[in-house]
Amino acid sequence: MGKKPVITDLTKREREIMEIVYRVGQATAVEVMNGLPDGPANATVRTMLHVLEDKGYLRHEREKGKFIYYPTIPLASARRNALEHVLETFFKGAEASAVISILKKSDASLSDDDIASILELIDKSSKEGR
Repeated sequence: MGKKPVITDLTKREREIMEIVYRVGQATAVEVMNGLPDGPANATVRTMLHVLEDKGYLRHEREKGKFIYYPTIPLASARRNALEHVLETFFKGAEASAVISILKKSDASLSDDDIASILELIDKSSKEGR
């Protein structure tokens, strides 16, 4: 593993596996297998987990004869990395355009807390002159 792992470098199936591990915090091969669409074989899942470990995305601990897999990249970092990738790829770095696209989504439903947080960030940004 030469370079630091970057979430956006994953294949579709690797992303699906990582999503399961992030969602539950830790997972066995059987838990991952049960969470994946298309019911891949146990050996296939174990191979993919090993590949993700070799690439530096996962680590494991052995508990009662089972391998328990954990992400090596904190969820907040993975989210930030994925968002930066989307911003650069689809919005050419224009954060406002991305936010507007999200807010215009017809099924976007924001809680009162979400709205308050967004307004607070807008207010803070305008006061900082950004």
